[in-house]
Amino acid sequence: MFTTLRNVLRDESGATAIEYGLIAALVSVAAIAALTSMGGSLKGMFERVSTALGAV
Repeated sequence: MFTTLRNVLRDESGATAIEYGLIAALVSVAAIAALTSMGGSLKGMFERVSTALGAV
């Protein structure tokens, strides 16, 4: 019984999954921040293209 309990306490596979989850969350937050900051410039670019195509 003690051997089983000791093996459960030493198992670190759950910790690895949590670390990967935290990394994925951090990458997602960075991507959202980058896309939000680029939103205005992308909107302006698409408006210029739309205007240029409408003038043709």
